Amino acid sequence: MKKWRLTFISDTHNKHNVLDRFLPGGDILIHAGDMTGRGYINELTHFFDWYDKIDNYDHKLFIAGNHDWGFQDESDKVRGLLTGYKTIEYLQDDLIMLGEGEVDYIDMIKIWGTPWQPEFYNWAFNVPRGEKLKEKWDMIPLNTDILIVHGPPFGKLDTIGFGGMSVGCEDLMKRIEEIKPKIVVFGHIHESHGYIFDGNTHYINASVLDGRYIFKNRPLNVEWDPVTNEIEFI
Repeated sequence: MKKWRLTFISDTHNKHNVLDRFLPGGDILIHAGDMTGRGYINELTHFFDWYDKIDNYDHKLFIAGNHDWGFQDESDKVRGLLTGYKTIEYLQDDLIMLGEGEVDYIDMIKIWGTPWQPEFYNWAFNVPRGEKLKEKWDMIPLNTDILIVHGPPFGKLDTIGFGGMSVGCEDLMKRIEEIKPKIVVFGHIHESHGYIFDGNTHYINASVLDGRYIFKNRPLNVEWDPVTNEIEFI
């Protein structure tokens, strides 16, 4: 199986144009949610236009985040708008398989995207911690290679700037430990942008804005070997 060139971004909050010169191209571009400020239709359309025009990636995937209200409150309308964009894929509890695998799909990359997160004030895609949120994580397939979520798992790049408290989801972390995806990408906690590896899974907080919503972090670009699960930053 070939090595894949991946780019990870998240939490652009209407400032996506600042990334234009930091997207080198490759196989997959992934946005882990919060592309808008409030998820208004005009904000979403502006993002769709921008994302669709990026022409140096074979695949461009994204999920919604807690700011992207349109996907929750006007789902049919927004999904209808998306049908006019042929080069971008939205995932909401969806699996996409990429590659050139045969009928058994062994040689295909399996990517699951989901926008849910632990309840946080009155934002979109909030679910109370506990059984209801666990039901969302139980939907993640066992053979997932790349998991795209908006909020982090507990203890993985999830500390907020006020006191350094971890605010990630414990049940998400348990599910990740069960299925051992090769890569988990998320955002949401702007202050914890970065990368760690626990021996099984690469964790990437791809937030490009800092806690004051100022562009600070460039997209994370990697070359990934899905067989050995080795990553090289490029």
